[in-house]
Amino acid sequence: MTVLRAFSSVLCLAGLPSVFAHGYLAYLGIVDGQSYTNYTGNVPNADPNPSVIRQVSDISPVKGASNPDLNCGLNAQFAEKVASANPGDLLVFDWRGGDNTNWPHNTGPMLTYMTSCGSSDCTQYNSSSSKWFKIAEIGIVKNATSDGSPVWAQQSVMNGAFTNVTLPSTLAPGNYLIRHEIIALHLATSVGGAEFYPACSQVKVGGSQTGTAKESEMVQFPGGYSDTDPGIYDPDVYSSNSYTFPGPPIAAFVTASASSDPSSSSTTSASSPSSTGSSSSGSSSSGTGTQSICKLQRRTGAASTTSARRSLRHSTYLDFKIRDSHLRRGFEFLSLWEDLVTAFGALDLRLRTGEGPSTMYHRL
Repeated sequence: MTVLRAFSSVLCLAGLPSVFAHGYLAYLGIVDGQSYTNYTGNVPNADPNPSVIRQVSDISPVKGASNPDLNCGLNAQFAEKVASANPGDLLVFDWRGGDNTNWPHNTGPMLTYMTSCGSSDCTQYNSSSSKWFKIAEIGIVKNATSDGSPVWAQQSVMNGAFTNVTLPSTLAPGNYLIRHEIIALHLATSVGGAEFYPACSQVKVGGSQTGTAKESEMVQFPGGYSDTDPGIYDPDVYSSNSYTFPGPPIAAFVTASASSDPSSSSTTSASSPSSTGSSSSGSSSSGTGTQSICKLQRRTGAASTTSARRSLRHSTYLDFKIRDSHLRRGFEFLSLWEDLVTAFGALDLRLRTGEGPSTMYHRL
């Protein structure tokens, strides 16, 4: 107990957000016209409830671009349910830290991929050899809350925001896995330091559209990334305001549908939660400069109609160069202590889930 208290004190002195500095996809929302459907995910390694989100075994990240768990997350299991959606619907991703507070990281991009389950409804679909196409990506942005200075969109998630992605308006109907991924780059100054947090959700898309990706726009996971790719190994992550996204470009049919359908890139509408959406100002692997259709909204928006949201913590946006000196030291220190955190796993952390976010709690 003395060692644990000392360990906790050191973390507090270091100014780190939480011992549980990892996380998982806790909720998926789908906004379809005037309706909003919220799907609850399962806490990692807890007894599962029926969900559309494939449960992972741990809140820890996937390490290494060749790791088989890069596909859908650590030891991801088939989910029992399938969500219904239509082209143009808004997907709302609610990421949480391991202790159910705000997402703990603020450096790195968020990317969204899809793959077809074919004639299967995805509940028993093995995606290990699937080919994925990208529908959205967001990295460094400029928005009003940062007074126009460049910040990572992930910082807004750390502050209590959702991540919103619009399904392509011309997407062909069918059964799909949606792979939403956060890449945390706070340790990416070293090869192999990037932390991958992929999460897969099972969705059946209706409609009668015909949009599909080209073979050249698809990748497998693992296989789509390399540990030395720009945007995964990034020695200048704390000193540069530009960023190169890893993986393939956003599929051409997605960018075409976004440019022809203004609603796919709107930041607010009467039928969807209010948003603080922004486009990426970093360079993209596609080289097109196309505005991302991944946007952010505050958790206090209209999406939370079924339960009271928890209070939001706010942090001050700092210039990247100012943040470099203390963030780099802080996160490298955290990495050194993560093995010790694992050793205390015998303390039997239990997470219980009620009807909504306001009833989730943890105990030691």
